[in-house]
Amino acid sequence: MAEKVALVTGAGSGIGRAAALKLAEDGFAVGVLGHTPEENHETAKAIRENGGTALELVADVTSDDELQAAFDTLSAEHGRLDVVVANAGINGVWAPIDELAPDEFDKTITVNLRGTFLTIRAAVPHLKRAGGGSIVVISSINGTRTFTSPGATAYSATKAAQLAIVQQLAAELGQHRIRINAICPGTIDTEIDDNTDIRHPEKSGVRAEWPNGSVPLTDGKPGTSVQVANVIAFLASNQSDHITGSPIWVDGGQSLLR
Repeated sequence: MAEKVALVTGAGSGIGRAAALKLAEDGFAVGVLGHTPEENHETAKAIRENGGTALELVADVTSDDELQAAFDTLSAEHGRLDVVVANAGINGVWAPIDELAPDEFDKTITVNLRGTFLTIRAAVPHLKRAGGGSIVVISSINGTRTFTSPGATAYSATKAAQLAIVQQLAAELGQHRIRINAICPGTIDTEIDDNTDIRHPEKSGVRAEWPNGSVPLTDGKPGTSVQVANVIAFLASNQSDHITGSPIWVDGGQSLLR
């Protein structure tokens, strides 16, 4: 049985992939969970090539049955669960409120918010049996510090709600020695723009210009998935054993300008 076991949702690309690789590097056996088998396999392959242990888990985070089965499979394989990274999500449709269709709003809410709820719900019994653990929710600067992304009403609502869930559950889960925290990235160089549909930003955007770009720390350059993964690894480790219910903004100061 593995000494430390983690599960990462949305592990096939972007922040999820970087988190899975970093946790494996730190000695975790990693459940690589996503809805695209090919992407899961590539992440798991990279972990194994670096000498780590990975289990590929295909599941849709909006399906309670599929998530429950994935967690049960990981637990049966490794006998325990210590860390969960609730990362899976989409940007969805960004549009003026009177042009945002109800089904477009619902899709973002379902993937980002229901998916986070179901992930945590499935994880907690396993973490309790292990005597505690760490849950890391990937939120965003949108909805927690900034509200100027054109048309991002649905997305921002989910990210604000994710932080509220983290803070609500910190007290509830503390008695079980389960810590839960949120990471709020700014602009990160990932593939999430592939599932973003931005319509008519000129109608809902707020005009702002910064001489050196909107990320003060890097002269406007976006952060990287690895930088976010390093913070995930910190929250997964015993070095953060007195931190719970906290948001950590990983944005190079971007949200302080907006």
